Amino acid sequence: MSSNIINQVAFLRTSRNFPEELHQLTVEVNKAYVDIANCVNSRTISLFPTGNSAITGESYFIKNNQKQQSLRQFYPVTSTAPIAHNIKFSQIDRFTKTYGEFTDNVNWYALIPGSNVAISGQISFYLTPTNIIFIVGAGAPALTKGNIVLEWLSNP
Repeated sequence: MSSNIINQVAFLRTSRNFPEELHQLTVEVNKAYVDIANCVNSRTISLFPTGNSAITGESYFIKNNQKQQSLRQFYPVTSTAPIAHNIKFSQIDRFTKTYGEFTDNVNWYALIPGSNVAISGQISFYLTPTNIIFIVGAGAPALTKGNIVLEWLSNP
């Protein structure tokens, strides 16, 4: 097996022999705690807050192999009116994921992150420094409710 696999730390071994001698037991319990904490802290965190951002648990190593954690915010939508995202572009390095879904009260559709050009039959969105902007293509279903999720990296 390769020794340069980056995600080895996320896997917790399923068995461990604990010594009977108290000092050695203390050492092994401390190691076990660190292993568990590292595994728990490297998972994807399933929090989707509105109004505040949450750490996603995802780690990126883009600049000089330094760990950067991504942040997430959830935006419920009920129309295609612009939504203030309250993210300071000057404080972020880049967006890592932008996605969403919506319904017309009959079917569910994907909200497409894209350009500022309308796509026939689709609703897409893009980000300005202040807002989430929707572009509604000719013949697109009516958006009655849905959501958008933005994830980004802060400046290192």
